[in-house]
Amino acid sequence: MDSLNDLTYQIIGATYKVHSALGPGLLENAYKECLCHVLQKEGLFVEKEKALPLIFETVKLDAGYRFDLLVENKVIIEIKAIETFTDVHTAQVLTYLKLSGCKVGLLLNFNVADMKKGIKRLIL
Repeated sequence: MDSLNDLTYQIIGATYKVHSALGPGLLENAYKECLCHVLQKEGLFVEKEKALPLIFETVKLDAGYRFDLLVENKVIIEIKAIETFTDVHTAQVLTYLKLSGCKVGLLLNFNVADMKKGIKRLIL
């Protein structure tokens, strides 16, 4: 788990860097692209909009689920630019964790004055 803690620490550092440079008020996609750029620049393997199939019984369904970012095939990042997190946002990330087999997810809300209040770390 230490490597996951180190990885999430690095991702959160990159998140602060992006938020510090851009501030709140942009669209989610702008934050996603910038965060992806910073993480890749730091040498991490990042996939954007990675498809997540839903497997029900023996049927694999392409239900249109996609992570915003998947870092090192270990950490799912869901990016928001909203007023505040709701239970639905948390449930979304937890569902992504269950379906993917990943253990850690970060729910990031860039539409905040203090980024510390926009980070939610979820563990399955």
